[in-house]
Amino acid sequence: MNSYSPFKGKTGVKRVFNATQYSLAGFKAAFMHEAAFRQIVFINTILIPVSFFLDVSTVEQALMVAVCLLALIVELFNSAIEAVVDRISLEKHPLSKNAKDMGSAAQFVSLSIIFFVWLIILIH
Repeated sequence: MNSYSPFKGKTGVKRVFNATQYSLAGFKAAFMHEAAFRQIVFINTILIPVSFFLDVSTVEQALMVAVCLLALIVELFNSAIEAVVDRISLEKHPLSKNAKDMGSAAQFVSLSIIFFVWLIILIH
């Protein structure tokens, strides 16, 4: 048993059940409290179905879908960083600003990846 957290140490089906519940709670929190997450979900509800109607290979389509989902993952991390920084202190601090700015930069990169992957595949 892990002595650092009462939430660790579960095994088997109980662990999978708990992990699923925590994940669903995370999705709900992100959707309810993070406008950027909702915007990326909206973009994905357009782009992912569109990818099924394009004349592209299966690999290209998988890549187009994967980069869209990557942006969701990055936004979840970005939102988590912001929440932790705000939980520690709402006081302005250069390290807090750096952490939030780096999370934002990661999201900018992931959105750029969507743009360039889709562009390269569509003009090819």
